Amino acid sequence: MSVTSTSTHDDDLPETPQVRDSGIREFAAHSIGGGLALLLGLLGLVAGVGLVVAGATLSDGGAKAGLIVLGILIAFAAFFAMCGLNTVAPGEARVVQLFGRYRGTIRTDGLRWVNPLTSREKISTRVRNHETAILKVNDAYGNPIELAAVVVWRVEDTAQATFEVDDFLEFVSTQTEAAVRHIAIEYPYDAHEEDGLSLRGNAEEITEKLAIELHARVEAAGVHIIESRFTHLAYAPEIASAMLQRQQAGAVVAARRQIVDGAVGMVEAALARISEEGFVELDDERKAAMVSNLMVVLCGDRAAQPVVNTGTLYQ
Repeated sequence: MSVTSTSTHDDDLPETPQVRDSGIREFAAHSIGGGLALLLGLLGLVAGVGLVVAGATLSDGGAKAGLIVLGILIAFAAFFAMCGLNTVAPGEARVVQLFGRYRGTIRTDGLRWVNPLTSREKISTRVRNHETAILKVNDAYGNPIELAAVVVWRVEDTAQATFEVDDFLEFVSTQTEAAVRHIAIEYPYDAHEEDGLSLRGNAEEITEKLAIELHARVEAAGVHIIESRFTHLAYAPEIASAMLQRQQAGAVVAARRQIVDGAVGMVEAALARISEEGFVELDDERKAAMVSNLMVVLCGDRAAQPVVNTGTLYQ
């Protein structure tokens, strides 16, 4: 269930913690292809080593020292420049900082080169799963329940994930647990009203609201919620047997109601058929007796024991 495809009014949004927005947003860091940089760095190393070797062969002390120093400097500069090379794998990014300032993010996979004075922090942009532990909370009616959820997410803004929160992995974990607990206390496990939302009876609507709340909670960390689902939902063990009896009683009542509705329809059809065919005339008293007998036969939970009347209809 993607959050981006869900629309809601502002009044329906859950209360979420307000995180200070520093205004940092991801942008592309200035980088060049690493192949050319690697080639130039290797040529610089070769040139530096060559100058050192050439200087060692000279007899003039001044020229010899000059070539050796120049060769060492060129080799060191080439090696230092090669320190700016980075290997970026698919599904990864590099957050670039220069003396504590954010200088962009490298998302282009392959070998890239940036300023060697910068620091590059690797961050994964792959899709991840986070499954909460089984949480024990009270639902809207105060009944203790157990529930767990799984959240599918990925880092969408690497700058926010790095600088807005201390640890975005822990942040997502904590906010997911908080959102699941908040949803659980807002709705009952089973609604007493037919049109009321419940955790068990309206799973799609509840998970949609969970995704909306999760998106609002982790948006400051640059995280995008792809999908969220409940993986475990049950009454707590101390009341599970009592609630099971209640559910069974409700199922029995619903089944009896359906049986009665069907029996009434069958009786109506039988009376209409008798009146239409006209093969027997029944007064109101006999119609009432017939309806009573048919309802007993159709609604009884045991097989009816027929009584054979060998006399007339009125005996």
